[in-house]
Parts: sequence; structure tokens; C-alpha cells
Amino acid sequence: MTETEKKTVLVVDDEENVRIFLKTVLKKAGFNVQTASNGLEALDIVKADPPDVISLDLIMPKKSGAKFFHEIRKDKKLQKIPVVLVSAHTKDDLGKQDFDDIMSGKAVQVAESYLEKPVKAEVYVDSIKRALGMEHIKTLVTPKSMESPSKTVKDEIKTLIDNADPAKLQQILDVIKKKK
Repeated sequence: MTETEKKTVLVVDDEENVRIFLKTVLKKAGFNVQTASNGLEALDIVKADPPDVISLDLIMPKKSGAKFFHEIRKDKKLQKIPVVLVSAHTKDDLGKQDFDDIMSGKAVQVAESYLEKPVKAEVYVDSIKRALGMEHIKTLVTPKSMESPSKTVKDEIKTLIDNADPAKLQQILDVIKKKK
């Protein structure tokens, strides 16, 4: 049994095609996957059988991802479950305020990371693995990348930055600015 086969991911998204895509990607990577179409369904699932990590959309009917997030962070049994936000609304009027509240930690713990929709399969799986603390060595060797090693390094750095915790990136930026 591989490391991923022992882990369960709960994918919470109101868009069926997104749920199917994310579930398929995770299953191919070896994860067990549960799905929910809103925060109410997700809460029932989490309370009955807590997953190892949650992939969470922000804007959903019945109970938003933000309300769901705050609710599980207040529950001592559930608050340690890592959450990866996957949303198309982190910068618009629909979700920016909720996103900022979650990532700043004003009310509760921050989410482990976030991804903007649409997500790339490899980036998504890497983000889930990182939230779980799983070691993962990214393989970037393809015929094209073998021709241009600098492109491989740039791609790897871009992927790492795209998936990094915003607070950690700010700390790095602060250190770099101080050295100038």
C-alpha cells in the first residue's frame, strides 16, 4: 500500500465537473476520495468520518466554504485537519473578504494553502501532499526540459511559489529586502 492510499481527501465543491476532475486526479495519485457539494454535506461527512485533508471551494450554496472552514476550526476534534482552498473567487467581490479572513487568521487558524481555479492536476496533487506533510520529489524531466535546464528550474521555482503559503512568502520577501 502506498503512502497516498492510506490518506483520504474530502473534495468540497458545488460544481459537479470540478468535483469529478479533482476526484479523478486524486484517485489517479492513489488517494481515497470523498466528495460533498456544499458545506452542509461536508460537515456531515467530516463529523462522521474525518478525512486526512480537505480541498475546499469558498463560494457554495447552503453553507459556504468560509462558514464551513470557521466551523471546523472551532471544533477541537476537527480543527487540525489541513485545508487547501481551491477557488476562483479569492480576488473578486464574491470571495475576497472570506479569503482574506481565512488566510490572515483573524478569526481562526489559516488554511494550509490555496489554489486559483482552474488548477493543474500536478499542482493540485502536490498541494494536497504538501498539506499532508508528505515528502514529494517533483519530476520535471521531459524531453523539452532536458533541452533547456534553465526552463526546468524556472518551472520548478514557479510551481513552488504558486503553491507556497502566502505568509511564508511574505517572510522570505522581508528577509530579502533586509539584505539589500
